[in-house]
Amino acid sequence: MKKAIIYIPNKSPMQSGLAKSNKWILEFKTEDPTKNPLMGWESSSDTYTELKLEFSSKELAINYAKKKKIDFELIEPRKRKIVKKSYADNFLK
Repeated sequence: MKKAIIYIPNKSPMQSGLAKSNKWILEFKTEDPTKNPLMGWESSSDTYTELKLEFSSKELAINYAKKKKIDFELIEPRKRKIVKKSYADNFLK
């Protein structure tokens, strides 16, 4: 049975805004990671790990996984804590 993770990806460290943070990703887990004897890299014969499916909502991703009989783990996004700052705060402390 295939196993997958459904989540919203984190924003890039180079990104200041929240653009492209509203897509839900369904990503498959590696079932049999092995070590490549020649180079020492981790490899796998499981090609599902190369798939990343994007969905516009959480419900669509869950419905897809249930329809295709994929076991999934749902990772809910954390609420972002916004601290309002003023330019004057740099000089008051």
